[in-house]
Amino acid sequence: MDNLHIFLGATVADAAARPLHWVYDPKKLNQHIKGKKEITFLKKNKSPFYSIKTGKVSGYNDVGQVMFRTLISTKKKSNILKNFKRNIVKNFGPGSAYWKNLKLRKKYKKIKWKRPINGPWIHQNILETIQNIKTNKTATGGKKVNESDGYCAALPYFLYNNSETDLKRVIKSVANSKINETYALAKLKIISLANDNKKDPVQFFVKKYKKNRYFKDVIKNIKKILILKKQNHTKVVRKFGKACSYPGTFMGSIHAMISSNNYKSAINKTIKAGGCNCSRANFVGAYFAAYKGFKNIPPSWIKKTFPAKNIIKYI
Repeated sequence: MDNLHIFLGATVADAAARPLHWVYDPKKLNQHIKGKKEITFLKKNKSPFYSIKTGKVSGYNDVGQVMFRTLISTKKKSNILKNFKRNIVKNFGPGSAYWKNLKLRKKYKKIKWKRPINGPWIHQNILETIQNIKTNKTATGGKKVNESDGYCAALPYFLYNNSETDLKRVIKSVANSKINETYALAKLKIISLANDNKKDPVQFFVKKYKKNRYFKDVIKNIKKILILKKQNHTKVVRKFGKACSYPGTFMGSIHAMISSNNYKSAINKTIKAGGCNCSRANFVGAYFAAYKGFKNIPPSWIKKTFPAKNIIKYI
């Protein structure tokens, strides 16, 4: 696998943002970060929905970790997707901490939400994927939501094999909708342009694919962000959506990328914008690792990220 520092960039960014994941109330977010010189890797969890140890990653990046472990443990290319699906069930399904918390969540829905669940949070796409795998469906990915799980699964695979056909299969194995596929592929292509040292990867993407019908909506939404380059990032994210769904999560990420000069400032900006910062951080972190290189990721952040040790062994 080449350019693994790109996946490391996504992983570190996710872990950095994680303690403030899904804080949608701007007043509460400001209270959590007020007076702090460092807003990454907060020692105490501030997510109102779930609590995991600082340094661990959200369910988004954890999908990528499952793919990464699958890639390094699978000898035959033809077995990767089959093994990945098996490992998804093992990591997120019955018997896992994710699955245990699913039962708690169902109980919580009937009462007022008072405190975060202790342990990780399983996403809708992954929940559907597990159910589809267990019932032997050919198309296994979730269809109810348009979120970043497909991109997160595809990112490490993309560093191993960038065949568009194969990448689509990986994306759809956990997130099976046209929107999931299109935006995930767009992210990977922008990261690839950044890694190829294009002067302005986002603008280059727009020029390259402006006549491509497949990316029509993606291009339209990038253009909306480009004209707002100098606008306040938090306001832009609020305008297009702080939640996990496309296209908002994609548009917010693009703004962080075009309005920042380096990895650290972009991730801090992403965290301050609130909401689903982890889904945006997975794209922004990978982008800046590709664009500016391994050295742009703060070494102190890498040390604080639990899964980083396993990735660095292969860089």
